Amino acid sequence: MDSSVAPVTIDNDHRNPSKLSSQRKSSKGGWNAAIFVIFVEMAERFAFYGLAGNLITYLTNNLGEPMTVAAKNVNTWVGVSSIFPLLGAFIADSYLGRFKTILASSLIYFLGMVLLSLSVSVIPMHYRKVVFFTALYVLAIGEGGHKPCVQTFAADQFDENNPQEKAAKSSFFNWWYLGIVTGASVAIVVVIYLQDNVSWAAGFGVLSGSLAVALAVFLTGIKRYRKQRPTGSPFTMIARVFVAAAKKWRVSETHGGRGICYEDDRRICESNNLVRTKQFRFLDKAMIIDNKDCLSKTKDPWRLCSLNQVEEVKLVLRLIPIWFACLMFSAVITQLHTFFTKQGSTMLRSIGPNFEVPPAALQSLVGLTILIAVPVYDRVFVPIARKITGHPRGITMLQRIGAGLFVSILNMVVAGLVETARVNTASKHGLLDTPKAVVPMSIWWLVPQYVLTGIGDGLAVVGLQELFYDQMPEEMRSIGAAAYISVVGVGSFVNTAIISVVQAITSRHGNAWLGDNLNRANLNYFYWVLAGLSGVNLCVYMWITKGFAYKNVENSDQANSNKGKEPETVGYLEAKV
Repeated sequence: MDSSVAPVTIDNDHRNPSKLSSQRKSSKGGWNAAIFVIFVEMAERFAFYGLAGNLITYLTNNLGEPMTVAAKNVNTWVGVSSIFPLLGAFIADSYLGRFKTILASSLIYFLGMVLLSLSVSVIPMHYRKVVFFTALYVLAIGEGGHKPCVQTFAADQFDENNPQEKAAKSSFFNWWYLGIVTGASVAIVVVIYLQDNVSWAAGFGVLSGSLAVALAVFLTGIKRYRKQRPTGSPFTMIARVFVAAAKKWRVSETHGGRGICYEDDRRICESNNLVRTKQFRFLDKAMIIDNKDCLSKTKDPWRLCSLNQVEEVKLVLRLIPIWFACLMFSAVITQLHTFFTKQGSTMLRSIGPNFEVPPAALQSLVGLTILIAVPVYDRVFVPIARKITGHPRGITMLQRIGAGLFVSILNMVVAGLVETARVNTASKHGLLDTPKAVVPMSIWWLVPQYVLTGIGDGLAVVGLQELFYDQMPEEMRSIGAAAYISVVGVGSFVNTAIISVVQAITSRHGNAWLGDNLNRANLNYFYWVLAGLSGVNLCVYMWITKGFAYKNVENSDQANSNKGKEPETVGYLEAKV
């Protein structure tokens, strides 16, 4: 660099490694702390699926809503519950920290569930619907603070600088996922049975009790947790890069530029740094040093950003098209809580003389499929694929997501075929105009579409979770978790929009496809529309992934060996601005 460039000094005293080391040693963490957080998440998933799994049944049978209105209400609630985590992650990272956010959101969630229990029991009928929906959205607020923080907070209990804890952290994610699936599966079997065969008040009461116990357990471990302070808003860092680039839109590295800023005052350890990429090159202006930067005694973060900061923003921008391309997958998955359940309610569900399978209970097959499919994928498929592709994961994260998108297409085709067979059976027995009659066709015909949902979930959803964790900047992993969760929420809104469009078009041309009489409706056509849209979406996804660039990190030794190379290929140069 030009020797006339004045150095920008950065105070790093607060990043004293010895202090950080002593803090790590004094903190407790580990499994003694993480186990409490796992229990809280199990209880939360137990409560969520105990409610969502059978919600459409309550809305149609107890509140008297038409099927399409009930489906839209379920989708809207699931969508809002999955979008609020973006706000919850922002509050946690910027103001409260993860521990306080989990504590506050757990309390809100518990109060919402108590209100829900009261709405189906002691609240007068003419106020019941208002109180019920109020409680639902109180729960959505609680979800917003809980979802993006709890897994990250549990992972924070393991210190990656400690070899033993680092090894335990790898095992933790397996137990975490097992806990989620277990909580959801038990709720679908136990709680839904209570709702259908005892009372809704009993079912919701069990959910309230589980949340109360979970909150007490979480507070029991309060002295064992490793807590981290808020790191500041990640959106501020993104805004700084865009503002700095806009301020220097006339500056280039060869015209008015005095070099590139490589020094990053946020980093504790500068041994791993992002490689400079060619995508979104308009943002590179944010790291160009101009004359005004040289004359400044301190670095203005709204005028000058480091290479790492710019590349981190690029990481976020690369994930946005992937996020959009996965919305259709989520729109397909939402059928699990709506039309799949309504299909099952019209079919033979008897096991023995005195027991009927609740239609929503088949959702437990999704969890069971995941419990089988994920270990098979990890222990059987990955080693075989690794030998063929040479990739450490067997296939890339994007390929895994793409495989899940393909399975979702197959899922809708199969669901449409089964629904065609169900309607034909109803027609054969003269039941087309008696929607409450039981169609003489076993509910077990629905098993393939539930199994395919589990396989698609294990591929696409787990792949998305891994992608948004791995490719996000470290300081933004809470936001990454919230972004991955919001795919499900926005996908629910997409499904609601598709339902509205289908209803509007088909109503003008005869009988609406999604009428209250499922035997006279054309739900099979709706499934095939979803299959067609998913096919188009898969083609778009494949086109997007062709230009995707994975995070590329190089250590300081590699960076030093790159000194003197062209800016497009050079990494971190240990240069002082």
